Amino acid sequence: MTQPTLIRRDHLRSALDLAAAGVPVLPLRAGKRPCGNCPACTGSECGGRPNMKTAGPCQCPRPCHGWAAATTDPATLQSPAWAEAWRQAHAVAYHPGGAGLTVVDLDNADAIAWACQSLPATRTVPTTRGEHWIYRGAMGSVNGVREGVDLKSTMAYARWLGPGTGTMTALPDAVRVLAVKEPSAARPAPLAVTAPAPTGGGECRHRMPAYLECGITMAEQRITEARSGVHTTVYRTFLAVLSAHGRCGCLTDTHVARLFTAAQAKGESPRHCTDAWTNARTALGM
Repeated sequence: MTQPTLIRRDHLRSALDLAAAGVPVLPLRAGKRPCGNCPACTGSECGGRPNMKTAGPCQCPRPCHGWAAATTDPATLQSPAWAEAWRQAHAVAYHPGGAGLTVVDLDNADAIAWACQSLPATRTVPTTRGEHWIYRGAMGSVNGVREGVDLKSTMAYARWLGPGTGTMTALPDAVRVLAVKEPSAARPAPLAVTAPAPTGGGECRHRMPAYLECGITMAEQRITEARSGVHTTVYRTFLAVLSAHGRCGCLTDTHVARLFTAAQAKGESPRHCTDAWTNARTALGM
């Protein structure tokens, strides 16, 4: 028996174990591409696009491409219709949203460093170039929310690379706001605010006082280093800061002034800074 055959049997065994735990799974062929899971779709003969992360226009009785093929049914996984897919398989993928999960896909060291400073700790899984941070809770999937960061949840698949380490925590606002687009300029401008954030205990509850300072410094850097989409970058940065610190009461006028100064140095007007801050607060229900 050849080693490739052993590996493929291991993939099916892993898939069955995940399915038994309630995680919808599917096979991946070389290049992280989902297999066509029935004879008519092997190699895309049916006109579908098994290399894409969405279900193709297949006429099969059930979806057989991408995330839509993911299943927890052991009979389907071991059915003759799926046999060729498992013979082609180089890895196992799963549908995070179908399992009530969100994967923050960090593609490089810079992205990991950003996550360590900006997101709450959770279960992490090493990847070829970076890490997957896995949270409890589903949301829409969005690629390229910032350099080297993708969000994989509903209508997407992620490669299964093992159970990872650490305790999985609830999906935070700091991840959800990454997928929020800035309100259209045609929307009536909100009133300017007189306080930077709701009042609270006056002390950052997350880790230590240095955590707030580090977060503000990284936010300034993110705005300063924006090469395009400055409006969106400013808005998303304000959302991230407010999501992490807006309910603590630890933000001061000095912190907000630093963010506004960084934004204005990139060409943003004081009015746009105020509007973006207010819109971010509104989006978070503050």
